[in-house]
Amino acid sequence: MPALLTGPASAADPIKVGVLSDLSGSLSDYSGPTCIIAAQMAAEDFGGTVLGRPIQIISADHQNKADVGAGIARQWFDVEGVGAIADLPNSSVALAVQHLAADRGKITLLCGPASGQLMNEGCSKTGFLWVLDTYSNTVGPARILMDQGKTTWFLIVADYAYGHQMRADLTRSVERAGGRVLGSAQHPTASPDFSSFLLQAQGSGAQVIGLLNAGSDTINCVKQANEFGITSHQKLFLPGAVISDIHALGLEQAKGLLLMTGFYWDRNDESRLWGQRFFQRSKRMPGQIQAGVYSSVLHYLRGIAKAGSDDGRVVAETMRAARVNDVFVSDGEIRPDGRLIHDFYTVEVKSPKESARPWDYYKLTGHIAGSNAMQPLSETRCPYLKS
Repeated sequence: MPALLTGPASAADPIKVGVLSDLSGSLSDYSGPTCIIAAQMAAEDFGGTVLGRPIQIISADHQNKADVGAGIARQWFDVEGVGAIADLPNSSVALAVQHLAADRGKITLLCGPASGQLMNEGCSKTGFLWVLDTYSNTVGPARILMDQGKTTWFLIVADYAYGHQMRADLTRSVERAGGRVLGSAQHPTASPDFSSFLLQAQGSGAQVIGLLNAGSDTINCVKQANEFGITSHQKLFLPGAVISDIHALGLEQAKGLLLMTGFYWDRNDESRLWGQRFFQRSKRMPGQIQAGVYSSVLHYLRGIAKAGSDDGRVVAETMRAARVNDVFVSDGEIRPDGRLIHDFYTVEVKSPKESARPWDYYKLTGHIAGSNAMQPLSETRCPYLKS
């Protein structure tokens, strides 16, 4: 059933925001149902109405299938009057939906997907890439790890757009910094058995094994790496992992893992307060995807209010012109390619002895300014910017 939030009674048609996510599959903890809660919180915090019209949050499961996601988006845009779609984990789904939205002048608030294509070849004048991408989650961390003397890598790669782009970006980053990628292995999504890929990584002797996957694939990969004793000799770097993955693994299995994140609930007083509010509704702490959905939906609603219109093309221009200020980002800038510029943090997962309370999982080990984390705009492959 759709998730619903309404403001005061009104005869006007509601402003509809769709949360299109994986609600039952391998990415359902990565984003999924908790992103519906995040969008609801944004609508509530905005006040429940905009331009005198109630705000309605609806949701659906794209099942990690591009055709299913595109079909839902088409119905939402053409029949149900949805003005914006948020979340969209799975880059193949996101690329299909962004194409549809661009043709219709509708907004996409991309929080779950990470493919760099979304702000390059697949960019849109009404599309916004809010949280992570394959460039931001490889270039900075690769530099930090290389500075620590970890110069040889092996990559285990999910066989879809995100994994392919992540491999390309990470390989380029490592080689530019003077390191070497000794090999890679590609796996299908939702794979139950990673033993052959892990044994290749172990046999390579690489100092770092990059797990370029997400959701349950990442969790299963780490569990099996522990079973093979790999984590005692080689470091695992998880650019796509989120805090719910660490919770599912437990600190005994996850200790020492290296991650990149744009948000940590325990970073400051504001994030702790918002995290506790989120926990009261979801019974888990938010990760960067949930915080990103909250931030992007809130900024979209502010854009409607400032524009005095819900026309997607007008709202998109207003959103780009305004700074982003909320629990996710302070004074964030949105570039012409739709990329939100925000800081990132490299973290190492604590051991059970280092953790003082539930969900106290991360040690902050590095800070990467947003201006240094993102693909330079001078390197854009976005057609409307290049022309």
